[in-house]
Amino acid sequence: MGALRERFWELPLSALNNDEWEALCDGCGRCCLHKVEYEDTGEIEQTNVACKLLDTQTARCTDYKHRKAFVPDCLRLTLKIVDSVSWLPPTCAYRLRADGDLLPRWHYLISGDREDVVRAGVSVAGRVIAEDMAGPLEHHIVEWEDPEDWDEEDDCGEHGEAPA
Repeated sequence: MGALRERFWELPLSALNNDEWEALCDGCGRCCLHKVEYEDTGEIEQTNVACKLLDTQTARCTDYKHRKAFVPDCLRLTLKIVDSVSWLPPTCAYRLRADGDLLPRWHYLISGDREDVVRAGVSVAGRVIAEDMAGPLEHHIVEWEDPEDWDEEDDCGEHGEAPA
């Protein structure tokens, strides 16, 4: 990974370079779970079924660089589409920053600890099933709860002052 600018996460998404864009991800793994979309309503429901490349214990992609070769419909989140991906969780750093909100205190860029996403209850690590073990997706619909202590007042802390 290249050099990251100090506090780059406070910049508008459009100002981030590729390395900064990639570093913004908190590693929760929620975007790597299968969704159920109902054709008649367009409603999308979350499941606890992991993509075949997601390590279910760490919530990390096992081949991120080549994922599209193995999972052709894997979404590559870009600045162009970030506002239109309705199923991104409200805790997603890309969604938060696109909306002009600050990163939560458990985000590793704020806390300095990549495991804080797990401790905050945001990560899917250890909470999902591999797709080859799951069976019908409709049997695995879940509602992921956001951390109880996650609110805008807590987000500011000593590192998260509002960007100028």
